[in-house]
Amino acid sequence: MTISEYLNYDTNSAKSLVTGAQVHIKKREAREFKAGGAWIYDNEIERVTGEFENGDIVCVLDFDGYFLGYGFLNMHSTIRVRMLARKKEDIITPAFLKARVRAAWDYRKAVIDTSSCRIIFGEADFLPGLTVDKYEDVLVVESLALGAEKLKDLLLSSLVQILKEDGIAIRGIFERSDAKVREKEGLARTSGFLSEEFDTNVPITENGVKYIVDVKDGQKTGFFLDQKENRKSIWPICRGARVLDCFTHTGSFGLNAAAAGAVHVTSIDASELAIAQAQENARLNGFEDRIDYVVGDVFDFLPSKHREGQKYDVVILDPPAFTKSRSSVKAAIGGYREINRQGLALVRDGGFLATCSCSHFMTADLFQQAIAQAAHDAHKRLRQVEFRQQGPDHPILWANDASYYLKFYIFQVVDEK
Repeated sequence: MTISEYLNYDTNSAKSLVTGAQVHIKKREAREFKAGGAWIYDNEIERVTGEFENGDIVCVLDFDGYFLGYGFLNMHSTIRVRMLARKKEDIITPAFLKARVRAAWDYRKAVIDTSSCRIIFGEADFLPGLTVDKYEDVLVVESLALGAEKLKDLLLSSLVQILKEDGIAIRGIFERSDAKVREKEGLARTSGFLSEEFDTNVPITENGVKYIVDVKDGQKTGFFLDQKENRKSIWPICRGARVLDCFTHTGSFGLNAAAAGAVHVTSIDASELAIAQAQENARLNGFEDRIDYVVGDVFDFLPSKHREGQKYDVVILDPPAFTKSRSSVKAAIGGYREINRQGLALVRDGGFLATCSCSHFMTADLFQQAIAQAAHDAHKRLRQVEFRQQGPDHPILWANDASYYLKFYIFQVVDEK
């Protein structure tokens, strides 16, 4: 589609999108959903009646016929139904879905700088399976559920129209639906333009720092918007500091440290492509003389610096998720404990550690325990400065555990006393 076609798409129809099919829940099942969750699993369903195609919107009934809501049905997926609405009067129409998109945008305007932000965050915005990030005048979309895939054009058209009403002209849309999880929905992995082609290296400014976001080949949708306010939170501890920025990706924490007045920053990442982009971002901001970039394995780099006797005023640890399933949580705890132990060993007495986990399987309690053990092993004591989470444009929907994933701590580190 072209942007004009998105603008002209009929998003105000009152025609129901709900099929005549019904999903019947087993007796005493779907407890998680009934407690506020967003999903119903395959083993919780007694039967499905009526005609439907996978991805259709269906009515969900309890074992006794009591109405529970409307949701996307996909017989290929373990997550059999992704819920859209719980009220019987909330018939799902194009106009209803446009109102959902408008509510998501209005929420962002109320809580965060919207120049670049996440506008739609799946289940947390009651639009399951869909993520949309805005980078200035470009949208990047990730569709992970068949139901969202079938409504993608409608939802994106609604968003483009709503933004235009606010004076924001979107010039392009790129899709990054290349996650492996799509295969569980019976969907192929895909990536490419959903609008006219445009330069996929998109300039943005966040916290006064300039970046080039590669929406085509960068990780996820090109940039980690969820850390926006956490990046700003390190500014006070970085003034006049020597900073070590680990797992820097495209340089964001190190660039914020430099913007805050750090005298020198060392940023390391295993990806040559990410480091090349980070160096370009440093040049954009005039920080190239204060940031050294290293391509390497952080788990090797940290002990080598410890052997050299290096100490830093601030160490930042922003690793990728060490676990993406419950089965690997035990190994992940060991990984977080070790990386934090190594990081703590490099912090001078009275310096600071900023550390985070971006896996929802690594709960706040487990992450705290891993850090505490790391401090014990490193013979350090910690004074908590801040505990933070993902930015408010990535809202945490209570009873939907998957929406809460980012845990971020700042500690002052002192030698054992």
